[in-house]
Amino acid sequence: MCGSRIWQKTIKHRPNKVTVAMKRTLLERLETECVICAEGYLFEMERRGYLTAGEFVPEVAIEHPECLERLHKDFQHAGSDIVQAFTYNGHREKLKIIGREDRLEELNRAALRIARTVADDVPENSEKNLVAGNISNSNIWNPSDPTSQQTVRSMFEEMLEWGVDEGVDLFIGETFYFAEEAFCALETIKSAGLSAVLTIAPMG
Repeated sequence: MCGSRIWQKTIKHRPNKVTVAMKRTLLERLETECVICAEGYLFEMERRGYLTAGEFVPEVAIEHPECLERLHKDFQHAGSDIVQAFTYNGHREKLKIIGREDRLEELNRAALRIARTVADDVPENSEKNLVAGNISNSNIWNPSDPTSQQTVRSMFEEMLEWGVDEGVDLFIGETFYFAEEAFCALETIKSAGLSAVLTIAPMG
């Protein structure tokens, strides 16, 4: 199943033409129009047979990069304004579970570079897409355990560092079960001066 999010602020006016040389930020776009961000990479990659159900680790970025690029292009063709790097569940804790922690940085950078390639590949005289880095719930956040919280913060920080290094325009944080973990992600993203979009899925 695939989906998308539409972000919108009160629209004052919509320009007839955007100066091609200028790539607007997320906030600049929201001042004048809706912004569409396609999502659903995890389940769509599973549906296409490139992701193993269960742990749902996005190894497709290094094992089948051409297939991930194809999905990005499909979403782009469907009208997505943002190319979101497929690093959902691509954090240290998940890769440790499947014994692939040694490929953590490789996976993240591969996904970020694929997203950048597609975002920049637009028709002549068209504005380039934005590139979004992605972090997700850690599954180890414990509201009463400062040690687990620091571990999660460190995981977010390294993923953010790779995203900044690869030139992302914003970061999306997804599916946080605890509001405190979402705020931790928000603080980490804002420390790099990037725009942040967060979703939460509270439990209990």
